[in-house]
Amino acid sequence: MKVLGTIKTYVLRVWHSVIFKYAVVSIVGVLLVGFLDDNSMWSHIKNLQRIDELMAEKERYNAEFRRDQAQIKELDRNPKAIEKIARERYFMKADNEDIFILSDDDRAPKPIVSHEAAE
Repeated sequence: MKVLGTIKTYVLRVWHSVIFKYAVVSIVGVLLVGFLDDNSMWSHIKNLQRIDELMAEKERYNAEFRRDQAQIKELDRNPKAIEKIARERYFMKADNEDIFILSDDDRAPKPIVSHEAAE
């Protein structure tokens, strides 16, 4: 019983000490600011990651924009480029030619199903 009494007095001393109170308040404050608040460090880190993703997406769109601008300039300078795009994208043809479209899909051919009853 003497051991429990000494433990109890030690715990009460720690409980009533000013350092313990400051430690508890500091820990709670760090938890609030670090994880639970709307402007916490956790959300700050997530926002930084999102900014990096958006910057990469912006670079991709800028590259597409530069490529499209180069195509527009090429179309303005070269009338043959317009014909090439019309043939490739829109399957347009001249009067004296035929177009064959070959599919490269990896679909399996459908089996031929006969709906006639076998006699």
